[in-house]
Amino acid sequence: MQLDIFGQDTTLRTRDALASWNDTQMAFLAHGASTPEHLGKVLNAEPDFALGQAVKGMFYMLLGRRELVAEANTALGLAEAAVMSGQVSARERSFVEALKSWMAGSPSGTIAHLEQVLRVHEGDTLAMKLSHAIRFVLGDGEGMRRSVERVMGAYGPDHPGRGYLMGCHAFTLEETGEYSKAETVARMGLAISPDDAWGLHAVAHVFDMTGDADGGIKWLTGREAAWAHCNNFRYHVWWHKALMHLDLGQTDTVLALYDTEIRQDKTDDYRDISNATSLLSRLELNGVDVGDRWEELADISMTRTEDGCVIFADLHYLLALIGGDRKEATRLLMGRMHRDAKVNGIEMDARMEAPGLPAAAGLEAFGEGDYKTAFLNLARARRTMQLAGGSHAQRDVFERLTIDAGIRAGFLDEAEAILGERTSKRAGREDGYAAARAALISEGREAAACAGRVPAE
Repeated sequence: MQLDIFGQDTTLRTRDALASWNDTQMAFLAHGASTPEHLGKVLNAEPDFALGQAVKGMFYMLLGRRELVAEANTALGLAEAAVMSGQVSARERSFVEALKSWMAGSPSGTIAHLEQVLRVHEGDTLAMKLSHAIRFVLGDGEGMRRSVERVMGAYGPDHPGRGYLMGCHAFTLEETGEYSKAETVARMGLAISPDDAWGLHAVAHVFDMTGDADGGIKWLTGREAAWAHCNNFRYHVWWHKALMHLDLGQTDTVLALYDTEIRQDKTDDYRDISNATSLLSRLELNGVDVGDRWEELADISMTRTEDGCVIFADLHYLLALIGGDRKEATRLLMGRMHRDAKVNGIEMDARMEAPGLPAAAGLEAFGEGDYKTAFLNLARARRTMQLAGGSHAQRDVFERLTIDAGIRAGFLDEAEAILGERTSKRAGREDGYAAARAALISEGREAAACAGRVPAE
């Protein structure tokens, strides 16, 4: 048995395999594109490494693609075979059980097993980051923060994962409204681990949530090397930069970033689709003609109507199908969501019912110009929208659509109330979107007052 870079036991037998395993973990923490390559080297050398197979399966499940569930199940089978051989540690068995829970439809059960590992091995940075990542998919910001803060005592100055832990902590602080502290912690973490794109992007979230687009652009500009090494997460950081330019009304720059960075590679990862669809939706809400950019997103999303792995993904596929006017594919996706919600066989099915179904109905109605129906459904969905997963910044597209639907349908008081709630979550600071919508609400009231004073003919 050998100890890994974080001092955790492994059943790897060779030094080369251990070196590749350490590289795997460090690349995963940095959202590095090289992570699968390093893990492949480990499992090619020692395919009976139960922990490696379990982590491979969880990596597949994090991708949120129906066809990869079979790959994850294969990894689980190999991991369980290794457990049956008896050559595994209790820690490795916990990771295998974590994957097994996910395959049974319970990502919350997966988190519970990982948290059990962390109760015994507080300095296990791999378990910390996996728990963090899965909680993010579930929209559990409070849980993310509790998880990280429970283990912070194990991360002394010499712990190799200290900078990455601080990046995760910074993100949880931002998601729970402690913006100033989040920025400070992220900057401290980046001083230790400058390749921590997650920590860097936590600061971008702070600027978004405090309505400081200029500050956000300055923060990201010149730091591109900090996310150039990333997997598709690099597209997401560019997305953040585009949002800041959008808030300043610099739509030509936004479209240029969309074409040259965010969708330069026509990937079909749901997170990349969500970046693109939510940005195009924001642009259109601001009256910008996005040309034929919906078409390639709709083409991809037509192939995902039966997916159903992540409600966050389904809602963004739906945005693409509506934007591309794919009515039959929209019908198929909506039908599958209704079936999943009715069956309610696994944990994600409950999220299909709420917030999924009312959110989907609202998005479809908005696309058809039925703003009253859109508002009523989106307003209902927003009560549980955090369960769709992702961050406040990502879910904000649904908040904007709700507010815009309310304004267009004449629900000015209701739209104003939601706008106020949105601003209060953003440290009480009005961003460009809020200022523009407040003006629209004021104009709507003036128009209604004028109409009421016009004598009948």
